Amino acid sequence: MKYIFSLLLISLLITSCGEEKSKSVEAVIETENLEDIRKKRSEIVAKQQEIAEQLKLLDAKIAVLDTTKKVPLITTFTAKQEVFNHFLDLQGNVNTKNNLVIFPEYSGILTKVYVTEGQKVIKGQTLAKIDDGGMSQQLAQAEIQANLAKTTFERQERLWNQKIGSEIQYLQAKSNYEAQSQAVNQIKQQIGKTIVRAPFTGTIDDIITEQGSVVGAGQSQLMRIVNLDNMYIETDVPERYISDVTKNKNVEVEFPILGKKMTAKVRQAGDFINPTNRTFKVEIGVPNKDRSIKPNLTAKVKINDYTNEVALLIPQSIISENANGEQYIYVVNNKKDNGEGVAERVIIETGKTQGDVIEVLSGIKNGSEIIQEGARSVKNGQTVKVLDYKTE
Repeated sequence: MKYIFSLLLISLLITSCGEEKSKSVEAVIETENLEDIRKKRSEIVAKQQEIAEQLKLLDAKIAVLDTTKKVPLITTFTAKQEVFNHFLDLQGNVNTKNNLVIFPEYSGILTKVYVTEGQKVIKGQTLAKIDDGGMSQQLAQAEIQANLAKTTFERQERLWNQKIGSEIQYLQAKSNYEAQSQAVNQIKQQIGKTIVRAPFTGTIDDIITEQGSVVGAGQSQLMRIVNLDNMYIETDVPERYISDVTKNKNVEVEFPILGKKMTAKVRQAGDFINPTNRTFKVEIGVPNKDRSIKPNLTAKVKINDYTNEVALLIPQSIISENANGEQYIYVVNNKKDNGEGVAERVIIETGKTQGDVIEVLSGIKNGSEIIQEGARSVKNGQTVKVLDYKTE
């Protein structure tokens, strides 16, 4: 605007003067009088200098009154202390301590399976029976012999207490009775192994061996029993976090397949560093009331490894770096009522990042007004104008 105004003013002055003086100049030239021509030239030069001085005055006043001068427009935000939680992103698998394939302790024919797949059972409940191969008859005979040995021992004991008979007869009767009793107990223990019982309360997930099959002790898989109440996520954590990831740390858990999120805590952090991958094991307990979480399910976990109660956070996008490798941002100082201020470059030291924000450890303070939009286009010491600035 000021340039257009100035050009118009010059044109008007020159035009008005030109029209008036052009004839006079021509008339003077026609006189061919050297003195008059020099005098006329001096008059015109004087007027030219006068016009230049007037233009300077007009330009100076325009600069003062012009509110549309070019000043960089920016947006700012105020740095405020807030709680900053940093999370370590990892992936883990769901496990349970109560997920067991049951093997028989006795070899023989699987004569009876008392449960079905999906059936809930309690600890100690009978699940299946293996043929004992005639051990029940052996037990009956052993019990008869044990009863006879007991009767003989009791009679011999009464006589010995009355000082009748020899000590050797008493000891032989006692030894025979104890041997027969032990034989009975051993047979009972063997027969007990033919009964398959639930090791814990849970659900029969799979019947692996059908009734009537021949099974081998410690070799044949009979069935799988699972308890989904005590579920946990196991993950490997890099060793550099061993002092940050500890028991009771907060964890954000996500199951992508289930579309399910929850909060949990670290229930156990391992003390052993795996020399192969330099990690340690962490267990995260997860509630499973609806039993939707299954063993070996993949989970995404975010473990809280760092917390700052009075952190100053800024967007990473506004940070620049100088030739010395120092990071810097711009703040606004000396802001006036009209929203104009001075941009100042500030060297900062940063800490941990989370998403799009980064923690500032030094360089700014609580309440600093930081340039956001336009941060990469301003210069140090430049006058800037804050958009949407409102006076109270």
